[in-house]
Amino acid sequence: MKKLVYIFTLMLVVVACTESDDTGSGTSNSDDYNRVAMQTNLADNIIIPRLQDLKSSLETLTTVGTTFTAAPDQTSLDNLRAAFVSAYKDWQLVEPFNIGQAEVMLYGFQMNVYPTTTEDIEANIANGTYDLSAVGNNDAVGFPAVDYMLHGIAATDADILIKYADANYKTYLTDLIAQMNSLTQTVLSDWTGNYRDVFVNSTENTVSSAVNKFINDYIFYFEKGLRANKFGIPAGVFSSGPLADKAEAIFNGTISRDLAIIALDNVQNIFNGQATNASATGEGFYKYLVALDRTDLATLINTRIDDARQKIQVLNADLKTQVETDNTKMTEAYDALQLVVVSFKVDMLQAFNVSVDYVDADGD
Repeated sequence: MKKLVYIFTLMLVVVACTESDDTGSGTSNSDDYNRVAMQTNLADNIIIPRLQDLKSSLETLTTVGTTFTAAPDQTSLDNLRAAFVSAYKDWQLVEPFNIGQAEVMLYGFQMNVYPTTTEDIEANIANGTYDLSAVGNNDAVGFPAVDYMLHGIAATDADILIKYADANYKTYLTDLIAQMNSLTQTVLSDWTGNYRDVFVNSTENTVSSAVNKFINDYIFYFEKGLRANKFGIPAGVFSSGPLADKAEAIFNGTISRDLAIIALDNVQNIFNGQATNASATGEGFYKYLVALDRTDLATLINTRIDDARQKIQVLNADLKTQVETDNTKMTEAYDALQLVVVSFKVDMLQAFNVSVDYVDADGD
């Protein structure tokens, strides 16, 4: 009898160890959710269409920019500014996709590092020679640099137009837009070429798989690119005081709140698997959580995003002005976004059995 008890106990230990190994290794996906379907929806209905929209906006910006530099006047300046705003809004829908060639070429660092360093821009213009792809010029290129070139190089529109009598200013503006166009084409070509299939089929639950990297990049963008950069840093959450000049689009002075709302809407649409050009939702993180019997968490994430949006919508159209006049509302928006970070970074990653692959360095 004792021998039988011993054998039975040994069998339980072996089974327990085997189950522990299967669920704790983090090297295989233990659920049966169709990750290929999710990745297909992300690639075909969200990522690629958003990149195509941005490319179209940048081509318009190029055309309108050529008209402006050929004959700078108030009408052509106004048209160029409108094209800039349209493209900047489309950029908000692309910025989270730091994977594939975008990661290799540091696409985001060359498109939207802010605040831009005006001294570097002016030095480049004065020198007439520069390498816009150099790391040292990341703070002198992209949308923030174009924002300065269209709104900040002089105090009035009349003086801005006078600046563009100088061929070096025309050339620098043209080169900025051309670089943004070229970079975007490279990323888009990567997706419509080989990388789309790589992304769709790399669904293993491993650190290097495309699906796990995308999930991490998505959360990293929300935590750093949206919550910290757009709100936390200018509000002074990570410093001894507010840093209003570190808000987005400070030279335009009218669109930073709208850019943040567009960015937040985009995060929610990605979460829900919302297609770019349709009202239907497909496979995404929401349905993934539902499949894992975590409808409670899926619902909570949408609720918290909605709550954060309400906090942002009451802010000044210019977040720089908001910091300077009533910074408390900025920190309240930040706090609401931080609750979403907790749901994403702790609860959702645990549900997906995915490990964080980046280092949190902002002290939160």
